[in-house]
Amino acid sequence: MLQSFIEHFTYVGLFLALLAGSLGVPIPEEAVIIAGGVLAHEEVVRWEFALPVCLIGVLSGDIVLYWVGHHWGLQVLAWRPVRHVLTPERAQTLIEAYRRHGVKIVFAARHVIGLRAPSFLMAGTVRIPFWKFFAIDAGSALVGVSFSFGVAYFLTDHLKEILTNVHRVERWIAVIVLAAGVAALVVIVRRKSREVIGPLAKPSR
Repeated sequence: MLQSFIEHFTYVGLFLALLAGSLGVPIPEEAVIIAGGVLAHEEVVRWEFALPVCLIGVLSGDIVLYWVGHHWGLQVLAWRPVRHVLTPERAQTLIEAYRRHGVKIVFAARHVIGLRAPSFLMAGTVRIPFWKFFAIDAGSALVGVSFSFGVAYFLTDHLKEILTNVHRVERWIAVIVLAAGVAALVVIVRRKSREVIGPLAKPSR
């Protein structure tokens, strides 16, 4: 369904889906980026346009969250949509984490699903300088988005070659090795992120 929506609306669909996901709507950011990479490989969209659109969509939502937190401060905790993702207890934990680690929380939160929206909202609330927030978030997003998009773009082609040119056992071994390599890199990044975030990775009750 998600890929069909993006395919129909192309670049606008990519942007809107990523913007909504960044603002806390339950749309997995990685799924949208991977869909963009696959569609670029299939020439439904052009990769040189789709990749920047993905980056802009991701960063637009992050910036909106930052400035909402910066403008309204802790008042946002009383808003019903915010209470679903950020309880007062979790907000206090984030405030303390920002005091201890500063902008490292921004980098770490970008790699932990479920923490992006509350962490970026609180970055504005605790008055992390915008230029620092944007520099860290944009740099982290550039690496993460480009990696996910690139893996989807190139892996689609490799999988087709595997399914066409090698025997059944060999192709499954190749698929497993490729998947394990991607999974290992994701695990390493998330483990490093959780070392910084600590208890914030636990879901709020």
